[in-house]
Amino acid sequence: MDKNWDAFFHMLIEHEGGFTDDPRDSGNKRGDGHGNAGSTMLGVTAHVWAEYTGKPAPKDVMRALTEEDVKPLYKRNYWDAVHADKLPSGVDVSVADLCVNAGPGRAAKILQRCVGAKADGAVGPITLRAVHDVEPSKLLDLYYEQRESFYRRLKDYAIYGKGWSRRNKETLERAKELLDA
Repeated sequence: MDKNWDAFFHMLIEHEGGFTDDPRDSGNKRGDGHGNAGSTMLGVTAHVWAEYTGKPAPKDVMRALTEEDVKPLYKRNYWDAVHADKLPSGVDVSVADLCVNAGPGRAAKILQRCVGAKADGAVGPITLRAVHDVEPSKLLDLYYEQRESFYRRLKDYAIYGKGWSRRNKETLERAKELLDA
């Protein structure tokens, strides 16, 4: 539901934090889209920002990004990509958060597996019908478990796993608060 967009964005910014330049982060290794080493600001990698703007995104550009700069990118590339505005309240936030963390296709496939739809990575009418056939609280618990399982299989879990698991838990808690909102 679009009514949760602002709550989602606020939660997302809290999770993503400020500027990072971690060479272990595979998103940073992709660079700014023009051959330079990358960085991340407010959760947006230099590669994604360069792709979004069509301009190089060196570290000085990334450091200068504001929440208002990145908000439209998050709306278009992540919230809208999984049709979060058509998902039940709470489920929208949970799916969109994983979309940012693991990509729209992965977030959609996990949702589809949770509701017994074909896991093709695109949220469409069949997936949406299946989502609305599952009680939202139960779906949030299933999604949380599948998301955690996904994280634990990643090779970077030893480095980032504690943070990913914390984020997953906090997202579930916030999503459940929105069930009755």
